Amino acid sequence: MSLFTTARPFVIAGPCSAETREQVMETAAALSAMGVQLFRAGVWKPRTRPGQFEGNGAAALEWLQEAKATYNLPMTIEVAEPAHIELALKYGMDALWIGARTTVNPFQVQHLADALRGVDIPVMVKNPVNTDVDLWMGAIERFEAVGIKEVAAIHRGFSGYGAAGGYRNQPNWPIPIELKRRRPELMMICDPSHITGKRERIGEIAQKAMDMHFEGLMIETHPRPDEAWSDAAQQVTPEKLQEILSTLVVREEYTTDMSGVMQLEYLRQLMDSIDSEIIDLLAKRMELSGKMGEVKRDCNMTAYQPARWREMVEKCAERAELHLLPKEFIVALYEKIHDESIRQQLAILEDKGKLKLKSENP
Repeated sequence: MSLFTTARPFVIAGPCSAETREQVMETAAALSAMGVQLFRAGVWKPRTRPGQFEGNGAAALEWLQEAKATYNLPMTIEVAEPAHIELALKYGMDALWIGARTTVNPFQVQHLADALRGVDIPVMVKNPVNTDVDLWMGAIERFEAVGIKEVAAIHRGFSGYGAAGGYRNQPNWPIPIELKRRRPELMMICDPSHITGKRERIGEIAQKAMDMHFEGLMIETHPRPDEAWSDAAQQVTPEKLQEILSTLVVREEYTTDMSGVMQLEYLRQLMDSIDSEIIDLLAKRMELSGKMGEVKRDCNMTAYQPARWREMVEKCAERAELHLLPKEFIVALYEKIHDESIRQQLAILEDKGKLKLKSENP
């Protein structure tokens, strides 16, 4: 029987760290009464700097084992070493998750996968700290390759310098969207606690995850968050978690409203037509770019001309505002187009350079 249910959202909740037996039991009692599907707790904590609380280890596993037996609540913990896996299995953990700082290291992920060869246990893989969808997918594939049948992805945001947008970790939604495009059958879980770093914004990000058809949520929950031994600012009380979940609007991917279906199909056909036109126009633009590269080659000019690019950026921004489009979006789009244009022109200039060398060295 699968641990991951199809009901949305699949809710994983519990404290950042298993601090004491009393804290674990109190939290488990509250969450089991709410119908939370999976209890999470940090047993070994990978901290940025030494001297901070790094978890209670095997002692905490005893508390989780007791809470599981008392409240019939499945348990999950983070593992970062094969020895962690051995202890997790010994104490009857129902699922494991791989942290973002571990996912970034393929060697360590492979060690963990090898330790799980032949073991039937669900594994959840958090995104790597850097924005690399291939690295994320590669970690997932390593666990699948050793026979893990239930693998899920957890989106917890990506590290960056500073707190742009007020997030602890940048959501970078296109990364989980791309992973889901490649692996549509993969369960996608959002971790609003680590994305926001602030309990006040957890509901906002949880709703966005539901709007983007994520299947699950992982939310750090503590009876007294302000007294938490780690990540106090991003934990909520069980009562607040209940409030967040009760106010979520869970949208469906499809609808049985035939008038809505027909309207969507009409709009999609229009959009497909426009997309085809955009690609055709881009092809013509790149053809012109190639001809410009030939002119620059013959006139011994550089491919990149900063003054011309600045002029293009200004014009694009003005036109974007005219059509009420975010200028940041349009400029970012044209940066991609300009990069490809320059790449093509550089190839033309490089060909001339090779021909010149060949003529000088017959």
